[in-house]
Amino acid sequence: MGEKRGLLVVLSGPSGTGKSTVITALLRRRNDIRFSVSATTRAPRPGEEDGREYYFKSREQFLQMIAEDAFLEHAEYVDNFYGTPAAPVEENMRAGYHVLLDIEVQGAAQVMAKRPDAVSVFLRPPSLEVLEKRLRGRGTDDEARIASRLAAAQREMAQAKHYTYTVVNDDAEKAARELDAILTAELCRSDRR
Repeated sequence: MGEKRGLLVVLSGPSGTGKSTVITALLRRRNDIRFSVSATTRAPRPGEEDGREYYFKSREQFLQMIAEDAFLEHAEYVDNFYGTPAAPVEENMRAGYHVLLDIEVQGAAQVMAKRPDAVSVFLRPPSLEVLEKRLRGRGTDDEARIASRLAAAQREMAQAKHYTYTVVNDDAEKAARELDAILTAELCRSDRR
């Protein structure tokens, strides 16, 4: 990459909105983006690998990282901790790559307060009914967890007004094209040229 510093891109949206699918489609479209792998205390889902989807940490390990100020942001969400290790983000941005953070609204608020230059995008489901169907379709959560995720989704969607952009994920490829267009527009801003 060149000498220009990369963008910090914050993407949030309720669980089950399809963030991972949209991110995968975006990464296929652009070679100048690096996905920031978050740390979490939640258990891995089938097929997930440590260091690929998340850095899976014990609660004790995570609390130690907080004490060492090793996170750009961190938060507790649905009984688990999530956080963005700061060092890899900074290294990639210095190398000229855009770094995409997939984080929930609490963490996004922390990043946006620290980094007002961050490009913020909220990914919405087409409706709460579609979101519920997606959550049930995963087959990974019991009824209590689904109800908790839906309640959290309503609270999160109320925070979308704090983001610069909103993308509705009714089709993952279309949502990825919109994210790609947002990045292109941000790179064309006069203050970045």
